[in-house]
Amino acid sequence: MSAQRKKVLFDIDDTLLDFRTAERNAIRQTFDEFAIPSGETVLRRYSEINLGCWQRLELGTMTREEVLVGRFEMLFREMGIDVPARPVQDRYEALLESGHYFVPGAPELLEKLYPLYDLYLISNGNVVTQESRLKSAGIGPYFKGIFISEQIGANKPSRAFFDACFAAIPSFRREDAVIVGDSLSSDILGGINAGVTTCWFNPDGSSAAEDIRPDYEFRALAELPELLKKIFKE
Repeated sequence: MSAQRKKVLFDIDDTLLDFRTAERNAIRQTFDEFAIPSGETVLRRYSEINLGCWQRLELGTMTREEVLVGRFEMLFREMGIDVPARPVQDRYEALLESGHYFVPGAPELLEKLYPLYDLYLISNGNVVTQESRLKSAGIGPYFKGIFISEQIGANKPSRAFFDACFAAIPSFRREDAVIVGDSLSSDILGGINAGVTTCWFNPDGSSAAEDIRPDYEFRALAELPELLKKIFKE
């Protein structure tokens, strides 16, 4: 009998696809179209508000719809801008869906890992947006399964999200799996909650939170193949 293939569950945004660049370009174009100031201060504040909203989604204190529209409502209220949030949100999402940017080394990493492991995607993003970006990037065929919280009905880092993913993976065993992602509060905490080994992708060299400790940490995607060999004792 052949050995059980190991499973690697990847986050998408800012792990494989460069969401920060995509977000910045889509927001700037959207704001320009609505005659909203799009200077560095505004863009930085939007990113801060957006991150806070998604963290509240992870905690269960905001719904997805409240996040998507509310982030713009909060920003416009702070800036004293009288523009309806919904049309801005709709245009932003349309632009976000229209293309992709890779995190450096992502295509090469997937090409290298694909013959060795069963690869999966786990995301808190919107279904339409993520499916469109994955299609644009052309990386869907590398993955045996794509799990998006909007479809599952639970969000990372909840145990319910990961239990649903694991139930859909044939012959899944926690000891044969690794979760790889850039977010401590979503990917790493989720992996800890689910009892799976965690690998924190930390390209900026940020400090880990006192209460969220990944099992492993790496700075560049090119480091991951050797790290997986170590984890799986290959």
